Amino acid sequence: MDDVRLAERGVDADAKVKFECRGVQVHYGEKQALKDVDADILDRTVTAFIGPSGCGKSTFLRCLNRMNDTVASARVDGRILLEGEDIYDARVDPVQLRARVGMVFQKPNPFPKSIYDNVAYGPKIHGMARNKAELDEIVERALRGAALWNEVKDRLGETGTGLSGGQQQRLCIARAVATAPEVLLMDEPCSALDPIATAQVEELIDDLRESYSVVIVTHSMQQAARVSQRTAFFHLGNLVEYGDTEQIFTNPQDPRTESYISGKIG
Repeated sequence: MDDVRLAERGVDADAKVKFECRGVQVHYGEKQALKDVDADILDRTVTAFIGPSGCGKSTFLRCLNRMNDTVASARVDGRILLEGEDIYDARVDPVQLRARVGMVFQKPNPFPKSIYDNVAYGPKIHGMARNKAELDEIVERALRGAALWNEVKDRLGETGTGLSGGQQQRLCIARAVATAPEVLLMDEPCSALDPIATAQVEELIDDLRESYSVVIVTHSMQQAARVSQRTAFFHLGNLVEYGDTEQIFTNPQDPRTESYISGKIG
């Protein structure tokens, strides 16, 4: 992939590898959900995972912060290195890992707490603030980072569940970035939102790329084309093709990718 085309899509040609994944396989009991996935995920880049339902894209996303640990039947094999550190090493604390690798889910899931406490929850658990003033600063910075501060700054004591769907999702993004993660995982973050809220979140994703490596699972090829610089196409548990988003959508190398992009499969 040449540097000029990377630059055109907004990818720094010198972008460092954030995640190095080799031979990643996932089984749920006897069923194999992911087969020998090799992929490097770049820093300060939006990477989109696309493919039909049940193809393994969300399973792979959940490997990146060990969310599959919460599924009793799941077994993950292979190597996933976060800046050279094996995240499945027995010495790695999954709670600390998830502070570094935040996650936003498909359906907005604010805690039944105030807007302030939703955002302050993670920093409190991880001891990131020595006093109330520092916590206030973290909460404001996270809400500003999620483009929500101006809408909620005068009602931080109100419940987060009282916000609109789009605001709730941005609150969940604020909650995820409050722990100052290095990576932000998003599992179909707009699927429950209306078009206006979706546009707001997509604009936010573009802003977040300046500070984080963002990985998004999306069922919308149009969304992947709009927000990402790199795209990975999954099919039947295989990573079929992975590369520059423009190339994946305009000149795919694998006939299965072309069939999916053109609507013949999926």
